[in-house]
Amino acid sequence: MDNQHEEEELTPQDSLKLITKMLDKVQDDALWKVAKKRSTFKITLVIFIVINAFLVGLWYFTTGPTSYFWPAWPMLGWGLGVVFQFVDAYMTNGLFSEEREFEKLKKKTRRGTGEK
Repeated sequence: MDNQHEEEELTPQDSLKLITKMLDKVQDDALWKVAKKRSTFKITLVIFIVINAFLVGLWYFTTGPTSYFWPAWPMLGWGLGVVFQFVDAYMTNGLFSEEREFEKLKKKTRRGTGEK
């Protein structure tokens, strides 16, 4: 008995189906990353609002509205981080993506070799 397996050759249609499945998987992974960033941002925003509301309440009921508004400092510092997280989750559109850089390099290489 021979334990060697003969390699099956794929038809062009089977190859195309396999490539399509692989590209769908890559796209799904990319969308999953975006969804995870957006979900994390929403959780962070809720926590930001709850904690800062607590700090404002603490300020208001301990020293009153006529005193120095010290909750502004944690709000500003943490708020800046929340803004950066929002931009990363919703507005970058792959600004720093590996795919975009790869395409730039590919175009540059093609121009250097005279390909179109």
